[in-house]
Amino acid sequence: MGEEGKKGGIFRAVKDFVYGVAAHDSARFALKTRASMEHLFILITMGDMLGVPILPPYYSLRLLPYVVPQIATWKRRMLREKDLTDGLA
Repeated sequence: MGEEGKKGGIFRAVKDFVYGVAAHDSARFALKTRASMEHLFILITMGDMLGVPILPPYYSLRLLPYVVPQIATWKRRMLREKDLTDGLA
């Protein structure tokens, strides 16, 4: 089993290295894009919480059960002070 474990460990190390070189940046960019799209969606549907009336309340109430888990994080992100260095990260 030592021989098989060693081969599996080397294979996994090579696989992780190739992923890091080829796809890690793309995966991080996709996650950031997804997070921004989710926050934009919540802003459009629940913007009246911050005083931005965009959609009629009927649609907001229909979508409310799907958005409730993310509201606290969204409010914190939208109301946070931003400066020039936030765009660099």
